[in-house]
Amino acid sequence: MTQQKNFNPMELWKDIYNQSESYWSSVLDEKMKEEYFSEWMGKVLEMNLQFKKMLNETTEGYLSQVNLPTQNDLANIASLVVNVDSKVDSLEELVEENSSNQVNQAELKREMTRVKNEIKSLNNKLDNILALLNEKSSAGNVNETAKTVENQ
Repeated sequence: MTQQKNFNPMELWKDIYNQSESYWSSVLDEKMKEEYFSEWMGKVLEMNLQFKKMLNETTEGYLSQVNLPTQNDLANIASLVVNVDSKVDSLEELVEENSSNQVNQAELKREMTRVKNEIKSLNNKLDNILALLNEKSSAGNVNETAKTVENQ
């Protein structure tokens, strides 16, 4: 029996594609290794950069004519906002430190007032002791004075 081969156009297309791709790949690889290709690519890149520069200048001119901000203007504003935000944060920290210091100062004032009151109380007691000692020493009863001091 003879085998009959069916004609498949897709297989033919695939073979043609693979052969042409390998051929053109080798040709392009060789051409890309040559120096004039690099020169040509450099000129293309230079033209692209000149076009971009011209387009940027034209766009900036148009935006200034219609009174709209450019990308650089927006970037400058964004940096200014960041600077203001950091300064506000610093001020908030300062206010928090001062408010905590004021709380500490208020607590310190209360403590100082309490200490002053205790010192006055001790001063009054010492005055009473001295007065009693003066009275008793003039009367000669030092023992009674000691008992009175202990009771206070």
